[in-house]
Amino acid sequence: MTRFPSLLNLAQPNPTRLLRLMTFAMPFSFGVWMALFNNFAIEQGGLNGAHIGVLQSWREVPGFLAFGVVFLLLIIAEQRLAIWSLLVLGVGTALTGFLPTFTGLLITTMLMSVGFHYYETVKQSLALQWFSIEEAPVQLGRLMAIGSAASLLAYAWVWLALQVFMLPVVWVYVFGGGVTVSLALVALLTFPPYQSKVQQSKKLVLRKRYSLYYALVFMGGARRQIFVVFAALLMVHRFNFGAHEIALMFLGNGLLSMWLAPKIGGLVSRWGERRALTLEYVGLVLVFLAYGFVDWAPLAVALYMFDHVLFAMAIAQKTYFQKIADPADMASTAGVSFTINHIAAVVLPAIMGVLWLVSPTAVFMLGAAMACVSLVLARWVPTHPVPGQEWVSPLG
Repeated sequence: MTRFPSLLNLAQPNPTRLLRLMTFAMPFSFGVWMALFNNFAIEQGGLNGAHIGVLQSWREVPGFLAFGVVFLLLIIAEQRLAIWSLLVLGVGTALTGFLPTFTGLLITTMLMSVGFHYYETVKQSLALQWFSIEEAPVQLGRLMAIGSAASLLAYAWVWLALQVFMLPVVWVYVFGGGVTVSLALVALLTFPPYQSKVQQSKKLVLRKRYSLYYALVFMGGARRQIFVVFAALLMVHRFNFGAHEIALMFLGNGLLSMWLAPKIGGLVSRWGERRALTLEYVGLVLVFLAYGFVDWAPLAVALYMFDHVLFAMAIAQKTYFQKIADPADMASTAGVSFTINHIAAVVLPAIMGVLWLVSPTAVFMLGAAMACVSLVLARWVPTHPVPGQEWVSPLG
């Protein structure tokens, strides 16, 4: 497991420690926002399901527009952009409790989401530039473990603040956002600028030879929506889970990710991207098929946690791109890929929400079909991807 003392050792700053610090800062604020949002919007904002649906779609807009990162890089360095994005995320979270109206939540949600999506876009680019091809899978796994730890602490803070300290929600938000703002300021003031080995392209890049990567990213966005929206909804709809039971499930997911994410990174490094992605999508087909018919709550929870573990295999998508890409394309393609990933986030929930009213099982059968498409795409990934050999025959 990642050794967290090194995260706080700022006496010898380096790019890896900066990534770890930022990776911890983001999920703390975002975790607090996510844990409180629905209850806050309904109980203190007086909003209904239609309002929340609009707000959730609104939240995805910055992700769809993540290609805008490329234009910001004309005026600000990537490292600074990542840190300023964290500041925006923290401020948006901290202000949320002060504006419990639909208009107020439109404002704070946009602030939070711009910070979140632009940070995530730039962080992916920086990680693929700063980590070597050999070390990237393990290091990305360690970053996932750090993010899981931060999320656990965020959920713990929300529970303690509301149940033990009886704090008003406004101050729970302030503390959650304040932690991220404080850590972003530490990153801004403590770490010197780090230069990329290769000057990054400052224009949008769409290359035919990256088309398999684009397809994998698009299908990954569709898979994420089914997991985030409908797998969680299944627990409430079919098994009547309460908020405390959902929270315990999230806690279990976080603990499992802290332990397994670095190991999965090592697995990707040893197995290669083709085999790792194949394992992910075979597992995903089975999970979605099981979701459609499961009628025993403990099995449903086990499936949900296994589904969450499979998310860590997404490391293989990133390292596949790192191996085939022109090093100058990392920043531009990070923005483009985030936009591609969020096409599904904007369209899919509404379509599948209608299908859910007719048949929840049909939603997961469609999810299984999508996973089969991803499996076919995974088999096009070469065993040893390099520039000039971006894909092979699925039977190769």
